[in-house]
Amino acid sequence: MTKKRATPSSKNTAGLRPEESVRVLITDARVKARLKQLAREIRRDFPTEPLHLISVLKGSVFFLTDLARELGGEVSFDFLSVSSYGHGTDSTGEVKLIKDLDVSIEGKTVIVVEDILDTGLTLKYLLRFFEEKKPKHLRVVVLLDKVERRIADVRADYTGFVIPNEFVVGYGLDFDERYRNLPDVCVLQFASRGKAKSA
Repeated sequence: MTKKRATPSSKNTAGLRPEESVRVLITDARVKARLKQLAREIRRDFPTEPLHLISVLKGSVFFLTDLARELGGEVSFDFLSVSSYGHGTDSTGEVKLIKDLDVSIEGKTVIVVEDILDTGLTLKYLLRFFEEKKPKHLRVVVLLDKVERRIADVRADYTGFVIPNEFVVGYGLDFDERYRNLPDVCVLQFASRGKAKSA
């Protein structure tokens, strides 16, 4: 039986610029179903402990809020912002801290919530940064893992989906601050040059 290819819905295509298009890679329904599984995996490892979720702004905000609803129990949040992209679709490879944590994580069970893991340079920086702050436990959950892009020797403890080397937007991920609001994870394409370069 031939698998039917997902096509953009009207809620994905409304307001797109003429030279840009999106193709659904992972539907919102699949994301939500996988979040329930991730929450069970995390709670299996930490069944009764308070969890301190740290969202890496801005891309992982949707992921953090939906995951937190599934986790139950005592959950607190904090937010941190780093930059490795600037404007466009290519990472600069240089990670800069833009916003630090608001509260101490010493002695806490910390779950770092990332939207996408590709080269691993950002995560390597973050792990070193967090470990210096002496949490009780430090774990990483990523929604998307672009394995073939990996440069740094890092991995997530919990992974939503392994994806191909394509530039993705939606469900919090952006292109120049656009498309974060798309409900599905989509591949961004340009009419003039085909697929966007990989994130």
